[in-house]
Amino acid sequence: MLLQPTLDKLWAMRLTGMAQALELQLQQADVESLAFEERLGLIVDHEWACRQDRRLSRLLKEARLRLAACTEDLDCRPGRGLDRSVVLRLAACDWIREGHQVLISGPTGGGKTYLACALGNAACRQGISTRYYRVPRLLQDLALARADGSYARLLARLAGTKLLILDDWGITPLSAGDCRDVFELVDDRSPGRSTIVASQLPLDAWHSAMADPTLADAILDRLVHGAHKIVLKGESMRKVMRANPSNRPDMT
Repeated sequence: MLLQPTLDKLWAMRLTGMAQALELQLQQADVESLAFEERLGLIVDHEWACRQDRRLSRLLKEARLRLAACTEDLDCRPGRGLDRSVVLRLAACDWIREGHQVLISGPTGGGKTYLACALGNAACRQGISTRYYRVPRLLQDLALARADGSYARLLARLAGTKLLILDDWGITPLSAGDCRDVFELVDDRSPGRSTIVASQLPLDAWHSAMADPTLADAILDRLVHGAHKIVLKGESMRKVMRANPSNRPDMT
């Protein structure tokens, strides 16, 4: 049987994984010892794996995570305020499916960004759309979108993202205009969409970092209620890295 026409059709239909698997089988001398069902199963498995890899690559590209972090590499030593069992539960991503939030606070260099990006990576691996933003950059993009008429489209895109990561929350105080933009964003995402917020400020200082107290109440009501709260502690991971470069890069 001539298989080249079959291969051509697989490539034409963009079933690249199946085409690659069939070509590999043709190069194996002992492939005839396998039953038809086994060979077909291997071909389908290869196609499935290729599709999963492409989907993950696409999600990670769209997420624009600041760090290539993963939950397996998180430093959960005593004194850091990070419990391994909590990490494992969050990495399962049920909290995202349930529309909950994660609020991370801690000192500079304590690992907030790394933790946020690791949870974002876990979400991408489970097929969950994710987007990382530093809050100052997000506010710039919203201001530009308002100026060029794409504000509503940007809000709609962010509202549709299942997991939004907001890093460096409160690094500079939010003006009244910033508060309006953030309120529109979190209101569009509530309920049903999940957000990770990472901040150097302790949670009880978030309200005072926003110029409009009424909007601050509304924003925090949507973010804080029912959220998973993680307070990282200990010395800066950058200092630890300088002292011992073999330590993991959990330092932002």
